[in-house]
Amino acid sequence: MTKSEERLKDIEICMHYREVPNSYNGAVIPPTFSNTLFIYPTFEELGKAVSNEQEHFVYTRGTNPTVHIAEQKLAELERGEACKCFASGMAAISAALVHSLKSGDHVLCISNVYFSSMDLLIYMEKFNVSHSVIYSTDIAAIEQALLPTTKVIYLECPTDHNFRLVDLKALACLAKNKGIRTIIDNTWATPLFQKPLTHGIDIVVHSTSKYLGGHSDLMGGAVISNKQIISKLFTDEFILFGGIMPPREASQLLRSLRTLPIRMATHEANALKVAKFLESHSAVEAVHYPGLPSHPDYGLGQRQLTGYSGLLSFTLKNATYETVKEVINKAKVFQIGVSWGSFESLIMSPNYGNNADQLKEEHTSPGLIRISVGQGDADELIQDLKQALE
Repeated sequence: MTKSEERLKDIEICMHYREVPNSYNGAVIPPTFSNTLFIYPTFEELGKAVSNEQEHFVYTRGTNPTVHIAEQKLAELERGEACKCFASGMAAISAALVHSLKSGDHVLCISNVYFSSMDLLIYMEKFNVSHSVIYSTDIAAIEQALLPTTKVIYLECPTDHNFRLVDLKALACLAKNKGIRTIIDNTWATPLFQKPLTHGIDIVVHSTSKYLGGHSDLMGGAVISNKQIISKLFTDEFILFGGIMPPREASQLLRSLRTLPIRMATHEANALKVAKFLESHSAVEAVHYPGLPSHPDYGLGQRQLTGYSGLLSFTLKNATYETVKEVINKAKVFQIGVSWGSFESLIMSPNYGNNADQLKEEHTSPGLIRISVGQGDADELIQDLKQALE
């Protein structure tokens, strides 16, 4: 299938996949099934449904029609076999990691990952699960960092803050040869711009609060993999932990997916313009965005990605907390806040003025500023950054 054919297929999935208006009296949008339970005409039929709750609607903590449509769409977009939606991205990450590990196991994290993911791994030390981080994205170096007890390689691609890319096909090949499971957070690229499962990665996780939701009004997460993994995860980490996505949020997610291709095209176009401007500014040391030809992994991105989202970072030449703070506080169109992937443009830094040692340990410059380029006018965003930098 060509890139153009893949794109058309993704648009169709976002718009109509698994939606059956005839089943809902011709309703163009699937209804929100906000009920908690489902009744059956006989006790025998209820018993049969309870014995196979993955395939039947019994109780919304397990399956729900509205959530199920969203799960089918996300699985198809990632070219996976099955998906489970969760109450948050961290609920999805927690389920994927806990499902994949046992006492005595080791997790290798590749370069920078979301700080809450790292906090979770630190928390899991109480269950005798250890972890380490390798800040190189080179496959040979990653292989050298593996331990005999390594059971999971966890990564974001691009990596957090520094936006380096990892060769997913080579990583998956290395991991499979050693019997190691791979888990990737694919929130940055979305399934439109990167499909890790097609490169051999085992599990994909998402924060649907970001681009998939896209309006800063939806909290959610997703885990996508093959049927065997998702089936076992359903009975254990999904049903037992109870961190489910409610029907209302699933309905919002369905709404948002319909505009995902259009929104991502705008994020990409705006971010490329902003990144090129930043690259040319005298106060900027470096711009970290895989869409720029100057990026060290640009060639890999051309093979592995089909587009670029709106999250990037840049490093100031005057890499001090005072300068970082001044630039951020002078921004007017860019708003100061956490998260990203929505219509608004955001600015922040991992440098809070009291964590220099942590930044050094994480190979992050104290002069790094992260921006989420939203749906606004790119020239207005550039002018805002220009006045902030000057």
